[in-house]
Amino acid sequence: MVEKITHDVVVIGSGLAGLRAAIEAARVGNSKLSIAVVSKTQAMRSHSVSAEGGTAAVLYPEEGDSIESHIYDTIKGSDFLADQDAVELFVNMCPVEVLLLDHWGMPWSRRPDGKIAQRYFGGMSYPRTCYAEDKVGFFEMSTLYDTCLRFDQIEFYHEYYVTSLLTNDGKFAGVTAVNLSEGDLVAFEAKAGVIATGGAGRLYNLASFGHSSTPDGLYVAFRANIPLKDMEFVQFHPTGLVPSGILITEAARGEGGILRNNKGERFMERYASKSKELAPRDIVSRSIMKEIYEGRGFKDEHGNEYVELDLTVIEPEKVKTRLSGIREICMKFIGKDPVNEPIPIRPIAHYYMGGIDTDIDGATSLPGLWSAGEVACVSINGANRLGSNSTSECLVWGRITGEKAARYALSSSSNSIDKSKVAEEEKRVFDRLLGPRPRTSPYDVKRKVQSIMENHFYVYRDGESMLEGLKKLRDLKNTLELGVEDKSRKYNTNLMNVFEIEAMVHVAETIAISAVNRSESRGAHYRVDYPKRDDVNWLKHTLVYKTVDGPEIGYKNVVITRFQSVERTY
Repeated sequence: MVEKITHDVVVIGSGLAGLRAAIEAARVGNSKLSIAVVSKTQAMRSHSVSAEGGTAAVLYPEEGDSIESHIYDTIKGSDFLADQDAVELFVNMCPVEVLLLDHWGMPWSRRPDGKIAQRYFGGMSYPRTCYAEDKVGFFEMSTLYDTCLRFDQIEFYHEYYVTSLLTNDGKFAGVTAVNLSEGDLVAFEAKAGVIATGGAGRLYNLASFGHSSTPDGLYVAFRANIPLKDMEFVQFHPTGLVPSGILITEAARGEGGILRNNKGERFMERYASKSKELAPRDIVSRSIMKEIYEGRGFKDEHGNEYVELDLTVIEPEKVKTRLSGIREICMKFIGKDPVNEPIPIRPIAHYYMGGIDTDIDGATSLPGLWSAGEVACVSINGANRLGSNSTSECLVWGRITGEKAARYALSSSSNSIDKSKVAEEEKRVFDRLLGPRPRTSPYDVKRKVQSIMENHFYVYRDGESMLEGLKKLRDLKNTLELGVEDKSRKYNTNLMNVFEIEAMVHVAETIAISAVNRSESRGAHYRVDYPKRDDVNWLKHTLVYKTVDGPEIGYKNVVITRFQSVERTY
């Protein structure tokens, strides 16, 4: 018998967007609503704690920054694929969220005058990135989690893996989830829901994500026939530590760090003469890889190729205080103190601009269901996200979707779950996955997916290579016979990994088919066989729909209000 747990609003995911959504739902509900936060990890282990550099907001217009400037920087950074009405809403709400966090106890770094400090980030025309040393995600998560605990109506369900969305009469009705501590399937019945599970995560091996970051929410939505949008646009952060791939925050360059090749040259002067290291991430990543491909990179004893990030040009005390986490990582993992010597870096998978298709309020195509954060595609990021806009996006749309879901729940009668659909999911989990022994090692499948994505869908892309990669992914999917070797019920991480890897295979295919289809270069999607941006044919969003014959492509117009596309120069 499947246990049923009833709440008014269920939030899937406990990162920045999920916690912010839960808080806003509780504030709007004013003790009239019960809110569940369902997370496959303990909440404070959500990957948002790893965010390092900062949160963008226009705080000091009297000192030269402006709302207009942040809007244009974001749209230009997106290579003009962002929906401009969403960007305008976003930029206007960012300062409100930063100051609200401040009131809730967020320990922002301060200027000598006591005001919140800000630093430069790539593609920004003003230093508008608020920070807390280089540990902003941890401090924001701590602040939001502490604030959640002030609301009795918010209940956390730690270590519950959501396996499917439940619908009734064409509307959202809840979710099914495996209680990992006991191994039982439970059904959460709810009037409204918010998916806030983060992006596609470890589809690439060299990535800034923790291993728990997988495309669970994307796949759950896709299985429920909710389209995914702009999945071809994968952001590669320019500076991942070699060989581990641990993120070296953009703040390192914002504070004055310089990229050098094996000749000692500051090579970004050739690629972005004005912005140099603080050009947008897509441009810097391509510049690094071009240096490597043309023989101006370094190579270690294991064959890893890289360039160097030189922080020795920064005042040592600044590195020790504003980049203390980065210094500790370098000393611990490669035995180098960045105060004294350059560190090896190369581009790593870091963020997915695409996600669940939503409107400006974060609403999905399924009534009663919203989505926020990296898992959603509103879209403010278009083809390339500017650094420090992501944590702001989580806060802004966490707030918006939490409010919308709460108001929907307050005005809706109970939408009972369909027991037959719960039974179908129970059979899928316990008969198909926990039943027969697996014929294929899921971990071999995971390694194959990561290898395909890195070899065929990296910083530079080619049509012929991508077609080969897509064929490999489809062959893998079509021969997929996942199962669970470990037949125990309690804390069966093997079962959770199989869920994650199944999601990885299917979501990787949506990225591949979208990338093959877009015959232009725009933002993070750079094709050597189509090196130019093509606004005539491709100034539009890609949609991927689930069909019985596999993923199919559709399109959606970009919302353009005031700014027409121009050539991006930095």
